[in-house]
Amino acid sequence: MERVKMAEAESLETAAEHERILREIESTDTACIGPTLRSVYDGEEHGRFMEKLETRIRNHDREIEKMCNFHYQGFVDSITELLKVRGEAQKLKNQVTDTNRKLQHEGKELVIAMEELKQCRLQQRNISATVDKLMLCLPVLEMYSKLRDQMKTKRHYPALKTLEHLEHTYLPQVSHYRFCKVMVDNIPKLREEIKDVSMSDLKDFLESIRKHSDKIGETAMKQAQQQRNLDNIILQQPRIGSKRKSKKEAYTIFDTEIESTSPKSEQDSGILDVEDEEDDEEVPGAQDLVDFSPVYRCLHIYSVLGARETFENYYRKQRRKQARLVLQPPSNMHETLDGYRKYFNQIVGFFVVEDHILHTTQGLVNRAYIDELWEMALSKTIAALRTHSVYGFPVNQLFDMLLEIRDQYSETLLKKWSGIFRNILDSDNYSPIPVTSEEMYKKVIGQFPFQDAELEKQPFPKKFPFSEFVPKVYNQIKEFIYACLKFSEDLHLSSTEVDDMIRKSTNLLLTRTLSNSLQNVIKRKNIGLTELVQIIINTTHLEKSCKYLEEFITNITNVLPETVHTTKLYGTTTFKDARHAAEEEIYTNLNQKIDQFLQLADYDWMTGDLGSKASDYLVDLIAFLRSTFAVFTHLPGKVAQTACMSACKHLATSLMQLLLEAEVRQLTLGALQQFNLDVRECEQFARSGPVPGFQEDTLQLAFIDLRQLLDLFIQWDWSTYLADYGQPTCKYLRVNPVTALTLLEKMKDTSRKNNMFAQFRKNERDKQKLIDTVAKQLRGLISSHHS
Repeated sequence: MERVKMAEAESLETAAEHERILREIESTDTACIGPTLRSVYDGEEHGRFMEKLETRIRNHDREIEKMCNFHYQGFVDSITELLKVRGEAQKLKNQVTDTNRKLQHEGKELVIAMEELKQCRLQQRNISATVDKLMLCLPVLEMYSKLRDQMKTKRHYPALKTLEHLEHTYLPQVSHYRFCKVMVDNIPKLREEIKDVSMSDLKDFLESIRKHSDKIGETAMKQAQQQRNLDNIILQQPRIGSKRKSKKEAYTIFDTEIESTSPKSEQDSGILDVEDEEDDEEVPGAQDLVDFSPVYRCLHIYSVLGARETFENYYRKQRRKQARLVLQPPSNMHETLDGYRKYFNQIVGFFVVEDHILHTTQGLVNRAYIDELWEMALSKTIAALRTHSVYGFPVNQLFDMLLEIRDQYSETLLKKWSGIFRNILDSDNYSPIPVTSEEMYKKVIGQFPFQDAELEKQPFPKKFPFSEFVPKVYNQIKEFIYACLKFSEDLHLSSTEVDDMIRKSTNLLLTRTLSNSLQNVIKRKNIGLTELVQIIINTTHLEKSCKYLEEFITNITNVLPETVHTTKLYGTTTFKDARHAAEEEIYTNLNQKIDQFLQLADYDWMTGDLGSKASDYLVDLIAFLRSTFAVFTHLPGKVAQTACMSACKHLATSLMQLLLEAEVRQLTLGALQQFNLDVRECEQFARSGPVPGFQEDTLQLAFIDLRQLLDLFIQWDWSTYLADYGQPTCKYLRVNPVTALTLLEKMKDTSRKNNMFAQFRKNERDKQKLIDTVAKQLRGLISSHHS
């Protein structure tokens, strides 16, 4: 019994042990199962363990089968889905393979391009290094070329300066180059060449003035006599201010400013008053007849080379020799008046030149040298006159000489008044003249012949339509006429000759001098629209005043306009030309302003939003145009209308170019809607009548091309366009099929690039087909039209 109990106890113990081993086998990693199995074989009940193990396996199999039965349908579904995925995966694999093939193909060209780029980069570095070296050498070569050009054109003093820069500044930077060493070796030779050539020019100069001393002296004596006569008239007939001036009173106009406005200053006039040494009076003229540049060049060159004293001694020695030749009178001088004239002219001419050298060379000759020569001239001249002088010289030839220099005097007046007109135009404010009292109003009327009944009725303060330069220019024209009249006094000319001279000179003043001054103002870079408008108004009034200038000349010359051969004033063309130039400048200026505003345009051509108002830049542009055309109220009607129409046409053309420019590759209907709002703003401006005088919708026609094009696209009215194309009554007559096709292509590109799945959406496919169909029909229209 005990054995049975013990056996049962051992059996239970063995079963518990086997159960433990089975749990360990189920929960232990296969790598560590060896010790567990060994404990089975160490015992004696491994057969029973195997039975238990088989039983446990069968239990697990039943559980697996039960679980599989439960999940079988899901497994089948998964396999089915997996098979579908396999097909898509195969497609994806094919696409990847194709993409890889294309990539390899395209990459081959890229590799070749990269290799070429590598070579280009290498060449670029070599070129860059070469350019750097050349940039060091080019200034040297340019300076040397400049030096050669200066030598060739005989600009020796600038050549010497260039040589100095080349030697001390440029050549040291590239001294290691062989061509630079050649230049360095040539520098001393070039200096000697410059020195020799300048001395040769000086010798030619001395020979020239020796031959032409009588001509220089003749001119100087004529001008001195003219000045003296005018000065005497000033002392005898002082000018008295009045509305009607006498002939002699008019003479003071030119003289009161002749010193300040003469083109020849005191320093460079170079004429010595040989009659009164202490007065040291100078008369302009020597530099007009003699080119003193050889003296100046040679002096500068010798000074730079450190040989100034040698040059001064040589110059003074040569001029002393020439002085002795000039002071020796011809043996037959007393036989004719021309003999005396030529003798005196030679003496005066010699000292004119020396006086000019004294005042312009700062030390080449000095006062002691001039005094020495003058003392010698006095003694020799007195001796010659004691032998040859006679009395009772006729003066008729003096009047002939005055007539000869009449044209020169006229040119001098024109130069003087050119400066006067320039100052008047530059200082004008280009604003209408305001008057606050009757006294001021009468003052302006007294200066300029202006009549306007409407303006007279207006209360003070009020404004004249023209600016201050109108009365100033008008009065200066009258002053010029007085100056011309002054010259004719005591010339024994008939009234008709005086009248003819004055009218011809006045015509030159208007058509050349004043015209140039006006054109220069109009073409200035900083001139604004307000100034241009005022110039048009001013020239209109000056043109009307020409008839009063005709009457003015008639009054002072007492020659009626109906007299035979009387010259007419045709200077009105000056004001017409200036007005036309100002009008063209207004049109150009307006277009430039419009272009500046259009540069601020920043359209989002891919927007999908529909705008609700016009763009800010266009609103500002329209405001600018409104304020600008408000200033045009005093302009002639046609000018204002032309300017307005020109601006609208330019704006419409620019907007069309903005819409069709190649940089805008794509655009949406939303962008067209925003652009349409801007065009409507332009049309509203045209309808508002910014400038009076347009008939009905004439100004709106400037935007008709844009309007029909936008209506066609926004309303998508292709059926009407294609059906009626070419008919005079076509709704979209102004729409060119080429323009329409260009714009349609931009919209077609947009719809194609929305996203990669858009082609599967029916509405997108339909829209794309419609666009393609319309584009095809437009191409047909274009080809049939060209054929």
